[in-house]
Amino acid sequence: MINIFLVGAGGFLGAITRFLISTFVGQKWGRTFPLGTFTVNIMGCFFIGLIMTIFTERVLASPQFRLFITVGFLGAFTTFSTFEYETGALLYDGEWLLALANIVLSIIIGFIALKAGEIVAKVI
Repeated sequence: MINIFLVGAGGFLGAITRFLISTFVGQKWGRTFPLGTFTVNIMGCFFIGLIMTIFTERVLASPQFRLFITVGFLGAFTTFSTFEYETGALLYDGEWLLALANIVLSIIIGFIALKAGEIVAKVI
C-alpha cells in the first residue's frame, strides 16, 4: 500500500511540475510549436538518464525512493522519458530490431490511436 501512495505522491508533484514548466515555456516563447511539451519531454529524458544511472551505478537508493522518483514523479512529468529509457535499454542489450519496432510502432500506432479516439469522440 505504501508503494501506491509513493507513486501517487510522486505523480502528483510530477504532474504539477509538468504543468508549470509547460505553461511557463508556452507563455514565454509562444505556442506555434509545442515547445512547452517538447521541453518537458527532453528534460524528462535527461533526468531519467541521470537518475537511473546514479541509482544503478553510484548510489543505492531504496526501492520506495526509486518508485517515488521514477514511476511517480517522472512518470507523471513525462511518459516520453520512460519510452526513451526503455528503447535505450533495448539498444544497450543489442536488441536493435526491437528498439526500432518500439520507436516506429509507438509513433505510428500512437498517432492512429489518437485519430481513432478523435473519431469515436465525434460519433458518441
